[in-house]
Amino acid sequence: MYYKSLFPDLPKVPESNIHHLIFNRPDQQEWPDYTLFVNVATGQRRSFREFVERVRDGATALGADVVQGGLGLRPENGDVVGILSENCPDYNALIHSLLAITVPFALFSSYSTPYEFKHANSLVQATRIFTSPSLLPLALTSGLPADQIHLLEGENNDYTNYDQLVSSARKSGIPRLPVRDANKDTLAYLVFSSGTSAVMISHGNITHATLGLMVYGMEMAKIIEPPVWNAPDGIQVFFNVLPVYHSVALFTTNFFNFLQPSTTVMLPKWNIDLFFDSVSKYRITTISLVPSLVHQLVHHPRFETADLSSIKSIGSGAAHLPPQLAAQLCARFPNMERITEGYGLTEFTVTVSVTPFPGMLNGRAKRKPGSVGILVPGVEARIIRPDGSLASHNEAGELLVRGGAAALGYRGNDKATRETFVDGWLHTGDHIRIDADGLRGPYQGKLVIYTPLDTLKISGVQVSPVEIEDTLLAQPDKFITDVSVAGVSGGRTSDERIPRAWIVLSPAGAVLGEKEVVTRLDAWVQERLSRFKWLRGGIGIVETIPKSPTGKVLRQILVKEYESKVEAKVKL
Repeated sequence: MYYKSLFPDLPKVPESNIHHLIFNRPDQQEWPDYTLFVNVATGQRRSFREFVERVRDGATALGADVVQGGLGLRPENGDVVGILSENCPDYNALIHSLLAITVPFALFSSYSTPYEFKHANSLVQATRIFTSPSLLPLALTSGLPADQIHLLEGENNDYTNYDQLVSSARKSGIPRLPVRDANKDTLAYLVFSSGTSAVMISHGNITHATLGLMVYGMEMAKIIEPPVWNAPDGIQVFFNVLPVYHSVALFTTNFFNFLQPSTTVMLPKWNIDLFFDSVSKYRITTISLVPSLVHQLVHHPRFETADLSSIKSIGSGAAHLPPQLAAQLCARFPNMERITEGYGLTEFTVTVSVTPFPGMLNGRAKRKPGSVGILVPGVEARIIRPDGSLASHNEAGELLVRGGAAALGYRGNDKATRETFVDGWLHTGDHIRIDADGLRGPYQGKLVIYTPLDTLKISGVQVSPVEIEDTLLAQPDKFITDVSVAGVSGGRTSDERIPRAWIVLSPAGAVLGEKEVVTRLDAWVQERLSRFKWLRGGIGIVETIPKSPTGKVLRQILVKEYESKVEAKVKL
């Protein structure tokens, strides 16, 4: 038995370069030439048709023969273009130029340390790199000669930038290159999973994920009147504050935003004051956040006073959003019923499940607290026990998913590819339980409940760190603004891990004092949770909870520091 998405099947489309689905649809001929991108840092605006022309001229500049004045990039020559940059409109133009000529690109984190960048580049072996001026010193550590490193924006006499390449192709009159053919398995780009593996995403993967959102949108349109956007052009204005090298921002600013006219306002990197300033300045209607940014927003003094009246829709992803934190955010927007959440992973391109709207799919799709929703269109799932057998309804196990969004595998790591992608199924490594409540039939997708695999097992009982974190954050005196819980040594056996919390004090907590806060939080947990979930590993005070740029808590850093201190004391 397996689970299949409740949504209708995806429409059949011919295998082709993703460029055609994004830019060559008949419906786009009727679109007005609206503002597509706005760069908050520079105020630069670019219209939809300007962008499309720039993409096609950029493809010519990159792919035309050197004797014609181009760079002569070819996939058959092993070319891979690394992108190491902060957000800017030409980041997106470069991506689509490369897709048009089927030259794969690698998305490097703009927060990389030299060690991390060296490791990432060793996996993809970029033959050229486009970078931001501020990241040029890091790009130079790649060892590539100067003529193989370019800027995406800004000027430097020693390096050409993307704009100069495009302008040169136009002035030289180089005949435009046609869009190159691609099939479902043609490599499109490489993106890093947890910074250690380069995941290969194909043109077919992008097509499948994009069609899935199209079907979701069509079903939503059956129950919801088309929104009236309170923005200058009367269209949705999306505020992208996440780095484009991350899958969520990559898709929202490069693929999903071309399904209908919309404006994307871009922050080069996160700045909370620019965020508040920009919402009213650009009449932002839609924002996508991660839990760490939600924390910052709701605890910032401007959260209650800034003009946020234009915002009509908020999404959160990349990590678990505690219910009380979501409630704090929603309280600021009384007409907004919920925060949209979902679940996905890099190896499945972007999205596996999404929270449904009430009434969707004739009422079969139900929203449930603590759930990350239902399978997106075109996705099938299985839940298996450790022995490989199928789990029952409501029984937690590893989630396996199948569909056209499953990546090609890991670059240069056949062993990991064989272990992760087995007989057409992707092993996610995440613990999930599928709720059969209210749904019937062996082929219906069920509500997906997400539980991280770092779930602790204490005396045979499963303990979720997320549950303990939610409990601590719900303490009514608000002594803390952030928390992380993970397992540390100290159990009855050498392999048993016990819960420990790391907290960030609020101003009220700082006034009360660390010792008293710890005492009260400990009592709060013991009052509300069973003995297995008590913080026997203790509570530590930290200035910040370490997180990745996309908002995922780096629990391993906290655990490693703690274990090192414990080990040092033992040696004394």
